[in-house]
Amino acid sequence: MPDTAPALAVSDTGFPRAADGSAWRGNRTTSVEAHLAACLEVVRPLQVLDVVLHDALGCLLAEDAIAPRDLPPADLAAVDGYAVDTRELRGSRVSPDGRLRVLDDLSAGTSEPGALVAGTAVRIASGCLLPIDADAVVPLDETDLGLAQVALFRPPVAGEHVRHRGEDVRAGEVVLPARTRLGPRQIALLAGAGFGRVPVHPRPRVVVVPVGSDLVEAGRRPRDGGTFDANGHALAGAAQDCGVTAYRVSAVPDARARLREAVEDQMVRADLLVLTGGLSDGHEDTVPDVLSLLGQMRFSDVAISPGGRFGVGTIGDGVPVLAFPGNPVAAQIAFEIFGRPVLGVLAAETERHRASLTASSRRPWSSVAGRRDVVPGRLTGSPADGYRFEPTGDPEVPTLSALARADALALVPEEAERVSLGDELTCLVIDS
Repeated sequence: MPDTAPALAVSDTGFPRAADGSAWRGNRTTSVEAHLAACLEVVRPLQVLDVVLHDALGCLLAEDAIAPRDLPPADLAAVDGYAVDTRELRGSRVSPDGRLRVLDDLSAGTSEPGALVAGTAVRIASGCLLPIDADAVVPLDETDLGLAQVALFRPPVAGEHVRHRGEDVRAGEVVLPARTRLGPRQIALLAGAGFGRVPVHPRPRVVVVPVGSDLVEAGRRPRDGGTFDANGHALAGAAQDCGVTAYRVSAVPDARARLREAVEDQMVRADLLVLTGGLSDGHEDTVPDVLSLLGQMRFSDVAISPGGRFGVGTIGDGVPVLAFPGNPVAAQIAFEIFGRPVLGVLAAETERHRASLTASSRRPWSSVAGRRDVVPGRLTGSPADGYRFEPTGDPEVPTLSALARADALALVPEEAERVSLGDELTCLVIDS
């Protein structure tokens, strides 16, 4: 009998394709580790960008930020009050009734604060430069609020209520080290130190494209046989939870021309393209054929449950693509196992995986031999007493409700056919 299998060609990336350029739909099974390695192979950290502070929020600092000047740049008043020279107050250069002559009234933004003379004080606003020879500020509520002359209720102490030059940051110091995550507090420090722009590892832009003619936008009237699109919302939300910029495209029907148009439209703004659905061997499952015509793709059955067929590769000018199964639970688990590490590489993260711990099973269940079972559940216990894992639903029937109630994913080894009470399982912590 003649061999009817399609002839295969190997792309530059090592991904097999049929000789006619269409997607290779081989039936081989790929291990979780091998597929993860293939996913990581197609991505590199994004190019460092020099951005204004506002656009740096949420990004990783690419280089040490070195202070260009002292912060504060000079001695400043820390409160509204009266600037005084405590050395003068220890002498006899005050009026007979102990009052000081008010020499000036300095408001915020004054660049020439002048100097104190014997027996005087200067009314001063918080943040103003101290006058020459002033070494303390007496708060307003410790005075009689005099305008021409002022009485102090207690002797001030040198250095009181003064923000001294460089007490926050010294010129030449590292304000923030490279790889610092820039949140609002870090942005404030950089702004205070005089930085208008900083080099950062930019936040990746992820575009999520759900595929399927049966998919209906949530909130609309469902049609007969229609399914609400959960994957678009779930995967875009999961990506955003990683600190990236996520875009969700409305569901694309199983039509090759429509899918190709949608993908080509999104390539211009995507650092990573994620498709879900449309991967099976049916005539209407268009993703493998369309993506293979646009670039170098590999599609295979991955030994994970829940799972199915997965795709990985690049299209266009090297835009990385991950294709996940259409089952909503499988798609979300695929993101945790494969998508999150890929985003970590793009964002130049060092920690690219969920934190994990070991927990003992609180109940038995059957497992799928030859595949890595991923079971949603909840953790109880503590580091001192150990952790226990309880599935939130039927481990053999993955559901969205079980995943929604879970705070961990238990990983059951491929060789296991059954999980027994008390078995130790590695668990990914997905909610804390």
